[in-house]
Amino acid sequence: MAIYLRILSGLDLENSRYISSQELGERAGVSPAQVRKDLAMFGQFGKPGVGYHGKTLKAELKRILKADRVIRICIIGIGELGRAITRYNLKRFATEKEYPFKVVALFDSDPAKIGTKIEALEIRPVNELSQTAQACGGVDVAIITVPAEAAQEVLDLVVAAGIKAVLNYAPIKLKVPEHVKLHSADVSLDLHQVAYHLE
Repeated sequence: MAIYLRILSGLDLENSRYISSQELGERAGVSPAQVRKDLAMFGQFGKPGVGYHGKTLKAELKRILKADRVIRICIIGIGELGRAITRYNLKRFATEKEYPFKVVALFDSDPAKIGTKIEALEIRPVNELSQTAQACGGVDVAIITVPAEAAQEVLDLVVAAGIKAVLNYAPIKLKVPEHVKLHSADVSLDLHQVAYHLE
């Protein structure tokens, strides 16, 4: 769904443009049948022989993915990766009116970083996560970019703060309660999978 939304966001959907499952599949790298199957899981959006009304489908996908509103995120661990993710999201939120991810708080445990700023955002101590999250109006998603040995302790603080969605970049398997959604991304693993295909 996120890939389909990205494709639609990059297209000119004015003049009541329709997009077929064939075109959407080609752009996404999947079959037209897979597109129809994926979309059918969430409702009936298309017209047989015509396709999907682009603007309507885009709006529905945004609703399904909760991207029709501002999603407030915090980033924990402001090393090189944390800084890069912060700047990337700040820039996109400032320049793209439909980009939903707003960085509202930054955290680290390094005394040398605490109190410094990235643009207007001050880096706060990680042990103030719960209070800071409440003070800035709540956090929907936490992004963890700390070393592996600190990740579970940080995740426990995230859960205690009432944050129910986490994107983890630490290279370690973490444990979360059932009510918290955890997604882990590992750049090294992705690189190994790509490198496998080298000749």
